[in-house]
Amino acid sequence: MAAAGVGSRRKCEELIAAGRVEVNGQRVQTPGVKVDPLHDQIVVDGKVVKPVQTHHYYKVHKPRGVLSDAPAADSERRTVLDLAPPGVGRLFPVGRLDLHSEGLVLLTDDGELAHRLTHPRYEHPKTYYVLVERTPTAAALAALREGVDLPEGRTAPAEVEIVQALPEMLKLSKGPNEGVWLRIVLREGKKRQIRHMTAAVGYPTLRLVRWAIGPLTLGDLAVGQCVPLRQAEVMALRRAVGLPETASGERSTPTNRRSPPAPSSQRQKNGPRPDARKRNFFKSTKR
Repeated sequence: MAAAGVGSRRKCEELIAAGRVEVNGQRVQTPGVKVDPLHDQIVVDGKVVKPVQTHHYYKVHKPRGVLSDAPAADSERRTVLDLAPPGVGRLFPVGRLDLHSEGLVLLTDDGELAHRLTHPRYEHPKTYYVLVERTPTAAALAALREGVDLPEGRTAPAEVEIVQALPEMLKLSKGPNEGVWLRIVLREGKKRQIRHMTAAVGYPTLRLVRWAIGPLTLGDLAVGQCVPLRQAEVMALRRAVGLPETASGERSTPTNRRSPPAPSSQRQKNGPRPDARKRNFFKSTKR
């Protein structure tokens, strides 16, 4: 299901547990059931799941006031999915941001990539710029770095530093900008974690911007803009999480180089290659 773009592994497990998945007409509530996507029919919420032939990857600059996750059925709030180009098929967001936060969100139908980027077990870094009212004390910075006790448990160690300036290419909307900016790198993702962390040490978050997910950065993306990832960005993401640079059935880069010429002795033995000039060495690939 994750490979077919239904959602991340965690989301698919939730759908199965909720009884919203059928295999060959039988409701399934155990995630470990094995199916053959070529012969078994999988239905989620009454819709047949079809295997994805080519995965899609987009990055979006989420504005404040826009949800980063799919809303409830009766909600009229805008989500990052509304910012995706029409007709791209079923996508889901990777890396949640709360309503009042902004910055990078990845949209994809690559369930395995999403799982590895978001599951705490893999500890992939996510980089944020966080505005607080005044300069934190050395003790507050040390607490943020070493871990903060929250109601849901102690946070893992984090990278925290005061920065004098934001990345030059970062484009922000109007909003709070007076105070001190921190750069925080997390390798876990508890709900509203950074806001709770800074508040716990006496420095409430005034503004929160996600700059990077692993090697993927927001770059100079305008607020509200959504663009497909470049091939190099997809390859870097998949490489960072330990996956092949391209998913099964996909190529990473166009084939645009000729094979090295055979030695002259071999060419004399085999003769010239037939219609060599007519061969097309350029093959398009899909992302």
